[in-house]
Amino acid sequence: MSSFVLYNYFRSSTSFRARVALNLKGIAFEYKPINLLKDEQHSAEYRALNPMGGIPTLVHDGKVIPDSSAILWYLEDLKPEPALQPKDAYLKARMRQICEIVNSSMHPYGNLKITKALIKDYGLSEEQKNQWFQRWIGEGLVALEKVLSQTSGTYCIGDQLTMADIYLYPQIITCQRFNTDLTPYPTIRKIYDNCHKHPEFMKAHFSRQIDTPEELRAK
Repeated sequence: MSSFVLYNYFRSSTSFRARVALNLKGIAFEYKPINLLKDEQHSAEYRALNPMGGIPTLVHDGKVIPDSSAILWYLEDLKPEPALQPKDAYLKARMRQICEIVNSSMHPYGNLKITKALIKDYGLSEEQKNQWFQRWIGEGLVALEKVLSQTSGTYCIGDQLTMADIYLYPQIITCQRFNTDLTPYPTIRKIYDNCHKHPEFMKAHFSRQIDTPEELRAK
């Protein structure tokens, strides 16, 4: 019998991607918490699995797959149904465009490693760090809103739930943590709200994980 082990952190948006993909594929997995605040990602044991020390990392029958993007595509190849990508080549390209905007132009600015460095290594105050986040995340939100106004229905790509939604939803949670005003982005908010109603997204939500602190748990 195949086994899946996911090394992840409850509040990590990239960990969320892996959790929700596993849920949507109907794949049971063992949850291995890696506490980023305690620097467990830098342990020799974990670095042996993931040399960059990033999360998440999936281990399937002894095979190690680091990085959320690699994990999602691995799961898609391993278990093609239910599909998390459109069949149409053009729509598939647009889905990848949305994933790329989130992954390259939004996610890094809220990454814990980056935000800690801004304060520790470059002397930014908390207020300056938040201003820096808002400055750069805004560009991504503007771009996403324009793209999604062309591609969306219920979700990012029409009415099919795809990897684009798996990337978008946790990124918007990060925006909320930084008190980003999402009022100017009605299409993004619509998709977020629809994902928020999906049971597998809620099962993967940061407030419902085994390593979620009591004060952050869903009531």
